Amino acid sequence: MSGYLPLTFVEEKVMDLENALFFSLSDAVMKIPSCVIKVLQADELGQLWFVIPKPSQLIQAVEKTFPVKLDFFRKGRDYYLKIIGKAFLVNDPEEINNTENLRETTKQQARFNDTVLIKVQMSHAEYVETAPVKTSTKTILNQIKNKIFRWFHLSQHEEGLAYQKIPAEVKHPSQSSFSN
Repeated sequence: MSGYLPLTFVEEKVMDLENALFFSLSDAVMKIPSCVIKVLQADELGQLWFVIPKPSQLIQAVEKTFPVKLDFFRKGRDYYLKIIGKAFLVNDPEEINNTENLRETTKQQARFNDTVLIKVQMSHAEYVETAPVKTSTKTILNQIKNKIFRWFHLSQHEEGLAYQKIPAEVKHPSQSSFSN
Protein backbone atom coordinates (compact mmCIF):
# COMPACT_ATOMS: atom_id res chain seq x y z
CA MET A 1 0.00 0.00 0.00
CA SER A 2 1.51 3.31 -1.05
CA GLY A 3 0.72 6.57 0.65
CA TYR A 4 2.14 8.70 3.41
CA LEU A 5 3.27 8.00 6.95
CA PRO A 6 3.31 10.65 9.66
CA LEU A 7 6.83 11.90 10.33
CA THR A 8 6.39 11.28 14.06
CA PHE A 9 5.54 7.62 13.36
CA VAL A 10 8.67 7.14 11.22
CA GLU A 11 10.86 8.89 13.80
CA GLU A 12 9.42 6.73 16.59
CA LYS A 13 10.18 3.54 14.65
CA VAL A 14 13.69 4.74 13.73
CA MET A 15 14.54 5.52 17.35
CA ASP A 16 13.09 2.16 18.47
CA LEU A 17 15.14 0.20 15.93
CA GLU A 18 18.12 2.55 16.45
CA ASN A 19 20.70 0.74 14.26
CA ALA A 20 20.79 0.50 10.47
CA LEU A 21 22.90 -0.54 7.55
CA PHE A 22 24.08 2.57 5.70
CA PHE A 23 24.48 2.35 1.92
CA SER A 24 25.69 5.15 -0.33
CA LEU A 25 23.75 5.09 -3.61
CA SER A 26 26.18 7.47 -5.28
CA ASP A 27 27.63 6.68 -8.69
CA ALA A 28 30.90 8.43 -7.80
CA VAL A 29 34.19 6.53 -7.88
CA MET A 30 35.10 7.66 -4.37
CA LYS A 31 32.19 7.15 -2.00
CA ILE A 32 31.55 6.45 1.65
CA PRO A 33 31.70 2.69 2.27
CA SER A 34 28.70 0.80 3.63
CA CYS A 35 28.65 0.45 7.40
CA VAL A 36 26.45 -0.06 10.44
CA ILE A 37 25.25 3.18 12.02
CA LYS A 38 23.46 4.14 15.22
CA VAL A 39 21.03 7.05 14.94
CA LEU A 40 21.88 9.79 17.42
CA GLN A 41 18.92 12.03 16.76
CA ALA A 42 15.81 12.32 14.60
CA ASP A 43 14.77 15.97 14.38
CA GLU A 44 11.50 17.73 13.58
CA LEU A 45 12.67 18.48 10.02
CA GLY A 46 12.77 14.80 9.07
CA GLN A 47 16.54 14.52 9.36
CA LEU A 48 18.44 11.63 10.92
CA TRP A 49 21.81 12.40 12.51
CA PHE A 50 24.58 9.84 13.03
CA VAL A 51 28.34 9.41 12.84
CA ILE A 52 30.37 6.94 10.83
CA PRO A 53 34.01 5.94 11.24
CA LYS A 54 36.41 8.12 9.28
CA PRO A 55 36.89 6.45 5.87
CA SER A 56 40.40 5.45 4.76
CA GLN A 57 40.23 7.74 1.72
CA LEU A 58 40.43 11.52 2.05
CA ILE A 59 37.10 12.94 3.13
CA GLN A 60 37.65 15.89 0.74
CA ALA A 61 37.54 13.43 -2.21
CA VAL A 62 34.03 12.27 -1.31
CA GLU A 63 30.86 14.03 -2.47
CA LYS A 64 29.35 16.33 0.16
CA THR A 65 25.76 15.34 -0.73
CA PHE A 66 24.70 11.98 -2.11
CA PRO A 67 21.71 9.61 -2.13
CA VAL A 68 21.58 6.92 0.57
CA LYS A 69 19.55 3.96 1.76
CA LEU A 70 19.21 3.01 5.41
CA ASP A 71 17.95 -0.47 6.35
CA PHE A 72 16.66 -0.59 9.93
CA PHE A 73 16.11 -3.97 11.57
CA ARG A 74 16.22 -5.23 15.12
CA LYS A 75 15.89 -8.76 16.39
CA GLY A 76 12.66 -9.30 18.29
CA ARG A 77 10.71 -6.53 16.52
CA ASP A 78 7.76 -7.38 14.31
CA TYR A 79 8.66 -4.82 11.67
CA TYR A 80 11.55 -3.33 9.75
CA LEU A 81 12.05 -0.02 8.01
CA LYS A 82 13.91 1.08 4.89
CA ILE A 83 14.57 4.76 4.34
CA ILE A 84 15.81 6.48 1.21
CA GLY A 85 17.06 10.03 1.39
CA LYS A 86 19.80 12.50 0.73
CA ALA A 87 22.88 12.51 2.96
CA PHE A 88 24.89 15.61 3.81
CA LEU A 89 28.40 15.48 5.25
CA VAL A 90 28.55 17.89 8.17
CA ASN A 91 32.21 18.90 8.43
CA ASP A 92 31.99 22.68 8.79
CA PRO A 93 33.03 23.51 12.41
CA GLU A 94 30.42 26.28 12.62
CA GLU A 95 27.61 23.95 11.57
CA ILE A 96 28.84 21.26 13.98
CA ASN A 97 28.87 23.77 16.87
CA ASN A 98 25.33 24.98 16.05
CA THR A 99 23.89 21.46 15.94
CA GLU A 100 21.53 21.03 18.87
CA ASN A 101 20.91 17.86 20.89
CA LEU A 102 24.26 16.24 20.11
CA ARG A 103 26.67 15.42 22.91
CA GLU A 104 29.77 17.55 23.17
CA THR A 105 32.02 14.49 22.75
CA THR A 106 30.29 13.68 19.44
CA LYS A 107 30.79 17.24 18.23
CA GLN A 108 34.44 17.19 19.29
CA GLN A 109 35.11 13.90 17.46
CA ALA A 110 33.55 15.37 14.30
CA ARG A 111 35.56 18.63 14.59
CA PHE A 112 38.85 16.75 14.93
CA ASN A 113 37.96 14.39 12.02
CA ASP A 114 37.94 11.27 14.22
CA THR A 115 34.45 10.50 12.88
CA VAL A 116 32.25 11.90 10.13
CA LEU A 117 28.95 13.51 11.13
CA ILE A 118 26.16 12.85 8.63
CA LYS A 119 22.58 14.04 8.42
CA VAL A 120 20.06 12.34 6.14
CA GLN A 121 16.96 14.12 4.88
CA MET A 122 14.35 11.38 4.56
CA SER A 123 12.47 11.37 1.27
CA HIS A 124 10.83 7.93 1.22
CA ALA A 125 10.14 5.20 3.78
CA GLU A 126 9.13 1.58 3.44
CA TYR A 127 7.56 0.14 6.58
CA VAL A 128 7.04 -3.64 6.67
CA GLU A 129 5.30 -5.61 9.41
CA THR A 130 6.63 -9.14 9.64
CA ALA A 131 4.36 -10.70 12.29
CA PRO A 132 1.68 -12.99 10.97
CA VAL A 133 -1.71 -11.38 11.31
CA LYS A 134 -4.41 -13.43 12.98
CA THR A 135 -7.70 -12.63 11.37
CA SER A 136 -10.79 -13.04 13.44
CA THR A 137 -14.05 -11.17 13.52
CA LYS A 138 -12.80 -9.17 16.51
CA THR A 139 -9.55 -8.29 14.70
CA ILE A 140 -11.41 -7.16 11.60
CA LEU A 141 -13.78 -4.99 13.64
CA ASN A 142 -10.81 -3.42 15.45
CA GLN A 143 -9.11 -2.72 12.11
CA ILE A 144 -12.26 -1.03 10.78
CA LYS A 145 -12.59 1.00 13.99
CA ASN A 146 -8.93 2.07 13.79
CA LYS A 147 -9.27 2.98 10.11
CA ILE A 148 -12.29 5.20 10.80
CA PHE A 149 -10.51 6.80 13.76
CA ARG A 150 -7.45 7.53 11.59
CA TRP A 151 -9.60 9.09 8.87
CA PHE A 152 -11.14 11.54 11.31
CA HIS A 153 -7.95 12.04 13.30
CA LEU A 154 -5.78 12.69 10.22
CA SER A 155 -8.35 14.97 8.61
CA GLN A 156 -8.11 17.25 11.66
CA HIS A 157 -4.31 17.36 11.40
CA GLU A 158 -4.28 17.93 7.65
CA GLU A 159 -6.35 21.09 8.05
CA GLY A 160 -3.44 22.68 9.94
CA LEU A 161 0.07 22.80 8.54
CA ALA A 162 1.55 21.13 11.62
CA TYR A 163 1.09 17.63 10.18
CA GLN A 164 4.21 16.47 8.35
CA LYS A 165 4.26 13.27 6.36
CA ILE A 166 6.71 11.18 4.36
CA PRO A 167 5.92 9.27 1.15
CA ALA A 168 5.86 5.63 2.19
CA GLU A 169 5.05 2.10 1.27
CA VAL A 170 3.48 0.02 4.03
CA LYS A 171 3.44 -3.75 3.79
CA HIS A 172 1.60 -6.19 6.03
CA PRO A 173 1.86 -9.97 6.05
CA SER A 174 -0.73 -11.57 3.82
CA GLN A 175 -3.99 -12.23 5.58
CA SER A 176 -5.65 -15.61 5.25
CA SER A 177 -9.35 -16.38 5.30
CA PHE A 178 -11.64 -15.07 8.00
CA SER A 179 -11.84 -17.25 11.08
CA ASN A 180 -13.23 -16.78 14.56
